[in-house]
Order: sequence, then C-alpha cells, then structure tokens
Amino acid sequence: MMLKAASPVLAALILGVSALAFANAQDRAVPRAQSEVQLSFAPVVREAAPAVVNVYSRRVVQTRSPFSGDPFFERFFGGGGGGMPRSREVNSLGSGVILDGSGLIVTNNHVVAEAQELRVILNDGREFDAELALADERTDLAVLRIDAGGRLPTLDYDLSGRAEVGDLVLAIGNPFGVGQTVTSGIVSALARTDVGITDYAFFIQTDAAINPGNSGGALVNMDGELLGINTAIFSRSGGSQGIGFAIPAEMVRQVVEAARAGEEIVRPWLGARLQPVTSDIARSMGLERPRGALVADIYSDGPAESGGLRQGDVITAVDGTEVVNEAAVRFRLATRNLGERAELTVLRDGSERTVTVRAEAPPGDPEGVTAQVSGANPLQGAEVVELSPAFNERNGIDPLMSGVLIRTMGRRSAAAYYGFQPGDRILSVAGRDVASIPDLLEVLTDNDNAREWPVEIDRRGERHSRTLRI
Repeated sequence: MMLKAASPVLAALILGVSALAFANAQDRAVPRAQSEVQLSFAPVVREAAPAVVNVYSRRVVQTRSPFSGDPFFERFFGGGGGGMPRSREVNSLGSGVILDGSGLIVTNNHVVAEAQELRVILNDGREFDAELALADERTDLAVLRIDAGGRLPTLDYDLSGRAEVGDLVLAIGNPFGVGQTVTSGIVSALARTDVGITDYAFFIQTDAAINPGNSGGALVNMDGELLGINTAIFSRSGGSQGIGFAIPAEMVRQVVEAARAGEEIVRPWLGARLQPVTSDIARSMGLERPRGALVADIYSDGPAESGGLRQGDVITAVDGTEVVNEAAVRFRLATRNLGERAELTVLRDGSERTVTVRAEAPPGDPEGVTAQVSGANPLQGAEVVELSPAFNERNGIDPLMSGVLIRTMGRRSAAAYYGFQPGDRILSVAGRDVASIPDLLEVLTDNDNAREWPVEIDRRGERHSRTLRI
C-alpha cells in the first residue's frame, strides 16, 4: 500500500514533535553523582532486617507401621512390637520478628504448634533456645521469649492506618530455609475477610513473593515499620503465586502486649449478632450499595445495648474506618483494649449517627461450666456444658446462643445408645424448657422413674423432637 504525501498541517505537527524531542534530548545530562542514579531499598532493609529471625521447631510424633496387627508382616518386617507406635521426629521452619528488646518474638502459631523444642537464630548468626510465652490459635499468632543477655533490635509498629493499595512493601523472612531473604511488592488489597485462615479474618494482601518458611516474617513499609506478619499464600503449586496474606500490626500488637503482661488474651465483644448486608437488604433500606454489617439481634445489658445500638442498625464504620462486613467490625473491636471506647457510625431510619460502645469482656466462664449426667435417663453418660458469651466466643459459637450443649459422651453410655451427638443443644426434656445445667439436672431428678422421655434438641440449626423409652 502506498502512502500519500503528508498535508501541510500534518507535516508541521511532525516537525513540531521532532523539535520537542530534540529539545528534550538537549536537556538530558549525565548524572553528576551516584545518588542521582542509585534507587534502592537497601536503607529500609538495613533498618528492618536485624529484627527478623529464623525460627526452628522440633516435635516427636507417634506413627504406626502399616503392617501393625498382621503377624506375618510384623515378623518379617520388624514389626515385632505388636503394633506399638514408633516415634518420628518432625522439624519445621519459619520466621519471626523481634518486637520487644528484652527478647519477645512474634511468629505464626502454626510454625510452633505442638513443638517440644524451639530454637531462634538471629540475623547476626547467634542461636538461642526459646520458650513459648503465648499461643493464640484463633489469630494464628504466637509469642516466643529468648534470653539474649542484652537489648535486641526491634521493629516499630505501623499503626497509622494510612496504608493504601499500591504502597510499596518488603517481605523479610526465611523461605525454604535458605536464609534471610527480602522480596518486594505492593499492597494488593486491604481488609481481606473472605480468606478463611483465622477466626479474625482481616488480612493485608501483597504480591511480594512469599514462600514456605516466610510464615511469621515481617511485611514492612518504606519507613521500615511493621505493617503485618506474613501468614499464608494462595497457591496451586505450593510456591508463590503473587498472592500473600499478612496479619495487620494492630492485631499483632494486642497479642504481644498480652504476652508482655503475662496475661491471657481477652477480646472485647459487642453483645450483638451481626449479619451481612445483602443486595436485597441494601435495596430495602435505600442504600446505594451493600455495605457494613446489619445488627440482627442484641444481648441484654451488653455493650451494644448499653451504648444505644438498636436492632436493625447498619454499622458502616468503626472509629472512622469504613467496615464492609461483620468480620471487619469484629476485627476492629478485637484490637481495642478492655475499658476503651469505640465509636460506631450507624445508619438508622435513613440517617447517619454515631454510637459509642465500651470494650468489655464477654460474661461467663471461658472454660465453660460442665456437669456429668448420671441416673436412669436417656442422657446418662453425657458431659454437658452451659453456654455463655465467654465460652461461645472462645469456641467460635454464636455469641448470643444460650442453653445446655452436649460436649462429650461415653461410647457405651445411654446418650450414645439413644443417638445423641456432641454439639446437640438440649432445648427441653419431659416438656420443660432447659436453659441451664440446674434446669437440666432438676428435670432429670424429678422424672427419675419415668419410662418415657420427650426430648427436644437443636442439631446444627434444626430442631428434632423424640419420645425416648427406657
């Protein structure tokens, strides 16, 4: 194809662009100093890397030979121990971050879970035995303590809340046990709540390369501050796919502070049942889009009721930070100290208002009040526990659920014979409601000689009624 001659206007435009390019070329100059061409993360790494350590754990597990119980194979393949379990040593590695100069190190709980021996190697090569100061399975965080005989380098927390998608970050850890490694990337997403890694799902997502062994390592910002603890990767192959997740520094600080004080972690509760705001709910409430968390129910005399929260309110922000769902509300409240106050922005009757709630511990015994059922009744042999907000919170049960739950039972018990299962909630026995363990024991005693027992239970959200005969 032939090109036509350029028009005078086009020719002038081409000449103008050429002249501009020539002028820009003339403005270019050779760098006069190394600082003008050297852009590097090295200053940030020098600041942060000394506080990142390697964590090694060792545990012994019992395994049984596949030939156990077969006399022929046990005789010829060394299984003469009659099926006795064999010990096998399992080693795992990960990373950790020094957050207290006296020797407190945070890592992931899954790195050190069930370990019988823990060892920490500092950035300068020194090795120390470590002890477990605190383990929090629900956040997948653990705190180790070492005695290094002096102050150790630490990282400061980034608690500013100013992190944005697109910010540059560095991941520092010990991938595959090759030694301390630094990778770079950006914040890919904030407030990821649909990952399903921990009970308090609220993660920073990054594309900085994270691999096995990075768990417990540091995700730092460009000021060398701790943005989060690297915890998991999304991967089909077991290697980095550019999707990594870190636990935010706000939650890390809560766990470390509890370890420093030698206390158990007691997280505040709201005293309300929350549910997602679906498209249908948003439309019915006149919202432009689904956002926030709907208050479905409120616990009597709890922080929500005392603070003025009402059923039907939609929580859209906590302390000025937008929340997109109920998981985000739980995380924001879980990072408050007991006794502090949190401001909730809520939508009510089409208008926005602020409600202040106090961070309080959930009432009840976290371990649960239990009883062993005996006597001539269908529940004989069952261990039951009385539900409370504190017990429910620790065990991931609906915080507002009450009543008596079957916890365990003997294999040869009457409870097992009649088909009860652990997790069944006893609603009524012999026509009487059961709201507490005293209620249950009283009705069982009053009907001790009965031959027929009408029983109603809740099993995984479904009500079941039967009349049992003994």
